Amino acid sequence: MIRRRAAVAAIAACCASNDRRVSAAQFEPGRGLVGLPKQDFRPPAAGSYRLPVIAHSPDGWVLEGNHTPRRLSAYTRGAVTLVSFVYTYCTDPIGCPLAYAAMLDVIERVRKEPVLRDRARLVSLSFDPTNDTPEAMKAYGGEHAVARAPRWHFLTTASMRQLSPILQGFGQDAEIEHDDADQPTRVITHVLKVFLLDARGRVREIYSAAFLMPEVIVNDMLTLALEPAGAAP
Repeated sequence: MIRRRAAVAAIAACCASNDRRVSAAQFEPGRGLVGLPKQDFRPPAAGSYRLPVIAHSPDGWVLEGNHTPRRLSAYTRGAVTLVSFVYTYCTDPIGCPLAYAAMLDVIERVRKEPVLRDRARLVSLSFDPTNDTPEAMKAYGGEHAVARAPRWHFLTTASMRQLSPILQGFGQDAEIEHDDADQPTRVITHVLKVFLLDARGRVREIYSAAFLMPEVIVNDMLTLALEPAGAAP
């Protein structure tokens, strides 16, 4: 119960700031997003390398803005997809704000790539279905939670029971909080991971906090978009 009150207090504190999502990587005039990992190398040309299949992404039930349950596969199949797990109220400088900033940079780059604009999507899925309702996720997405190519979907689940197998299926390490009745309520610790999926829903790359480099991520997305059908095993 103490931890639950602390979580609610954290939400109230974070919601007082409109910049909470990019606190780790702020915009600066003439410099763009500052705070993301530094890239001191030039990636190979898109399509000149292959990304192996790491795993098949899991399926499950998720919620978007209208509370109508949909299969997660509706958001992870049919397009090159970048997936991250978030809390709407996270303030950890190397956690969710960093991932949000990287994805914000990625989506702006994707919009400038004709090959990707209509063949890519981004997905942010909440770690905390108790507090991160569909309305909270829509508010978190703000102007980015709109029907504009490429789409950026802000999702949650109805409960931790629905979220847990999704986390396990992605291999997302996490410690789960339980209430007084020993029911799972939310993830309280996790390792930051961002997953890149091909159009068949297969995980092809996993980025840690140290490798959230938007130029590299977009290069990898282009590589998957240029991949001949059936090229990867």
